[in-house]
Amino acid sequence: MPKFQGVDYYNIDALLSEDEILVRNTVREFVDDNVLPVIEKHNRAGTFPAHLIKQMAELGLFGATLPAKYGCAELNNVAYGLMMQELERGDSGIRSFASVQSGLVMFPVFAFGSEEQKDYWLPKLATGEKIGCFGLTEPDFGSNPGGMITHAEKKSGGYVLNGAKMWITNGTIADVAVVWAKLDGEIKGFLVEKGTKGYEAPEMHGKHSLRASVTSELVFQDCLIPGKNLLPKTGGLKSPLMCLSQARYGIAWGALGAAMACYDAALQYSLSRVQFDKPIASFQMTQEKLVYMVTEITKGQLLCLQLGRLKDQDRAKFTQICMAKRNNVYHALEIARTAREILGANGILDEYPVMRHAANLESVKTYEGTHEMHTLIIGEDITGIAAFN
Repeated sequence: MPKFQGVDYYNIDALLSEDEILVRNTVREFVDDNVLPVIEKHNRAGTFPAHLIKQMAELGLFGATLPAKYGCAELNNVAYGLMMQELERGDSGIRSFASVQSGLVMFPVFAFGSEEQKDYWLPKLATGEKIGCFGLTEPDFGSNPGGMITHAEKKSGGYVLNGAKMWITNGTIADVAVVWAKLDGEIKGFLVEKGTKGYEAPEMHGKHSLRASVTSELVFQDCLIPGKNLLPKTGGLKSPLMCLSQARYGIAWGALGAAMACYDAALQYSLSRVQFDKPIASFQMTQEKLVYMVTEITKGQLLCLQLGRLKDQDRAKFTQICMAKRNNVYHALEIARTAREILGANGILDEYPVMRHAANLESVKTYEGTHEMHTLIIGEDITGIAAFN
């Protein structure tokens, strides 16, 4: 297949700065040269390409919007979004790693941590010397995180954690976990370090999706952590939800990357695949599918670009982030399925990226808030009526 040239039907590049385009093209080249050559092998084996972590750190992919004094790139949100777009064009698992490290670990340390915590953890997380994970979802509480059972008790010199978390990206390989637990009935954030007695993070196996990503359980059994590991500015469910908004923003952009990969594969295939003495791109039904794909990608690009500009002005609402995540992941999955149809039987082969993206997007549609939950969040925002119960 020819080298990926991007999908830009509305000349959206004209709305980007030179720096934003440079960032995107740099990550695009990284994905072409380092991710795509190895990702199918890791997807088959169910392993994460950990050798990419150092290279990703050197590109400034971790905590990219955070201040330079912590070793971060201090980019704007549009540049960060374009990074996530290109990473997910490689694989959702690669983007998930970067999203968790940035939006779900570095952001809460920056937003809710003490100066001591920020000075110690952020530079190490930025360089990839330390890896983090985010523990909110529990075996019995996904869409209702406020029902969490994991709890902390104040003890002499620290806190004792008991409970469990589930579906945790990076968990097994993480050096530190940002764990949410109830302390005297209020949700608080804690930093739990690898090797702490009473803390285990077994990897989950048997996945048909996100196979090139580490997914884990976190188990806390009388796990004593120092008092200094409480994130002091956390309080209530609002704190972890703020982190999820950061991650969902990256997902909205990332889903576009997966959609672009599938559209590009389908377009190139349809131009070269000959049936009835002509390329299948000449058939009306194939063109209708391609038009659907490029239209939804373009709409998603415009949605993300405006959202990024609002975020850079500190004017983005969390409901607007929900809309972008909901819309872009939904259509990315439909685009992946449509691309598989165009490729026919070849669409199930890992010679093409389509089936891998489709399987990954099934998970992306569910995590960080299901499609249905985002529907209800936006519904309440526009009507003023909560329909959750």
